[in-house]
Amino acid sequence: MKAPGYFLTVDGPGGVGKSTTVTAITHRLREAGHTVHPTTEPSGSALGIATRRLAQEVRGTALALLVAADRHHHLDTEIRPHLAAGHTVVCDRYLASSLVLQRLDGVPAEFIRAINTGITLPDLAVVLTAPAPTITRRLHTRGSHHRFEDDPDNVTRELDLYEQAITTLQDMAIPVLRLDTDTITPASVAAAIVHATGITSARVTPDHVPPPEQRTWTPPPQSSTYTSSSATETRSSCPNAAAPTGMADGTPPPANSTPGRH
Repeated sequence: MKAPGYFLTVDGPGGVGKSTTVTAITHRLREAGHTVHPTTEPSGSALGIATRRLAQEVRGTALALLVAADRHHHLDTEIRPHLAAGHTVVCDRYLASSLVLQRLDGVPAEFIRAINTGITLPDLAVVLTAPAPTITRRLHTRGSHHRFEDDPDNVTRELDLYEQAITTLQDMAIPVLRLDTDTITPASVAAAIVHATGITSARVTPDHVPPPEQRTWTPPPQSSTYTSSSATETRSSCPNAAAPTGMADGTPPPANSTPGRH
């Protein structure tokens, strides 16, 4: 059975504005009356803090297992309890980041999928992106946050892997919203994401959980994309085998945002 809350994840390369976007989404949804729990991965638990610290020296399969272990612990101790309470959970990095960063470390996608078996799938997975020159410039200005951002040559490869991750998520029947942050403001990015959730009219609090039809994700009106019947199915756990294909992403209000691949 699907938990009564709403699970939103935000992924993308460094320098695309994930943390700023999560803060803006949280603010908008709280203003709309939602009880929102923002979080991040690696998590703030002892395991997550250790994973973040060790990521500078631990590589490949060992790091992938640490990240997956932290995710399972994060779900059990933080994300699922909030969803069960009817809260909206907004997570800065989730499965898409694993499908990219661990592959940059040489870990096969099939292995990454396998060690994430049983995770809770998001109601909407947002992937933020930008052209490689924009990301390179932003990283130079901001500075590197981890070793994956140290090599400028990684930017193009990372962008390509995120496009592949979008396809993988859609194959798992996860709704995906892809947004180019190069030419739209952080406020517009947050507005597009909140619109795509379709839950802003609901007032989600521990004492008032909207019926299922108010929580299911649908693309905005007059979207040029399509939606398969799996878009309105209940949240499931990540299967070990491939799931049905054909999940569409939503087209956000800004005209210069772009849809995910099909």
